[in-house]
Amino acid sequence: MCYLPKDETDDPNLLVGYETSDDAGVYKINNDTAIVQTLDYFTPIVDNPYDFGRIAAANALSDIYAMGATPLTVLNIVGFPIKKLEPKILADILKGASDIVRKSGARIIGGHSIDDNEPKFGLSATGIVHPEKIWKNFGAKVGQVLVITKPLGIGILTTALKRGLLTNSKISEITEIMATLNKDAAELLSKYSPSAVTDVTGFGLLGHAYEMASSSNVTFEIHYDQVPILDSTLEHAENNVIPGGSKANLSWLDTKIEFNNYTMIDKIILADAITSGGLLVSMDKVDAEKYVEQLHLRGHNHSKIIGKVIERTEKDIVII
Repeated sequence: MCYLPKDETDDPNLLVGYETSDDAGVYKINNDTAIVQTLDYFTPIVDNPYDFGRIAAANALSDIYAMGATPLTVLNIVGFPIKKLEPKILADILKGASDIVRKSGARIIGGHSIDDNEPKFGLSATGIVHPEKIWKNFGAKVGQVLVITKPLGIGILTTALKRGLLTNSKISEITEIMATLNKDAAELLSKYSPSAVTDVTGFGLLGHAYEMASSSNVTFEIHYDQVPILDSTLEHAENNVIPGGSKANLSWLDTKIEFNNYTMIDKIILADAITSGGLLVSMDKVDAEKYVEQLHLRGHNHSKIIGKVIERTEKDIVII
């Protein structure tokens, strides 16, 4: 985003552009409707083609949910080495994506494919939202608490998967987490009045929390022992099973965060680059407690309150 030229046009209907690094762009159509647009695209994160398609779809649709919108249509984007891999692999990827898109209530209406050296897959998603009900990644208020709806550790564990270090049960666990839509989390959240919302993906919890805190001119106090972390994440991280993206995240954020006495491994876990992560929300405490309780009742047991919003200090985030 930082390399895009500045848009000099003055269009009052452009409600969210790329200036705030939000999850999606939003354009007002009329007084009752705005469209939300996003795109995501990556190489396989798991070995199973069907699961890769499911995860890619959930990941792309997550940005729609993070804006408070309802998914409407989807376009597939495919790069595939058709002369090297069986066509059935591509068919399975597309089937996985289709099944998740159908769960969201959206419809796949087309797409584009090219012959590529390695498989790549993603989706461009469009949703709709009322112009006055958009969730943005800024606006967190002092006194509110922070909620996260999915656990950390996905980046480290998918790296372990690529190295053949995970059991089948652990592979199944992380696959289902990544393939789970943020639909429940967003629909339940719409009953409340969150001040700021984003989804936790490639920049990790700390990266997305930094963007939210900095743009809101507040500091986030995150309680490390309250952050949901998947089992065996620490073990693999201690054995240097760490994706390059997580290391890059930490390098970028290190001066912006007060870590106190936490170890380098603890820092890495908090900065872990995630695929298809959960929502990060700033909201009033009483509402947050009800929200987390409702998420648990729907089976989203990793959802937790992980910190609070305090007056601005020298650092954007304080880990305690």
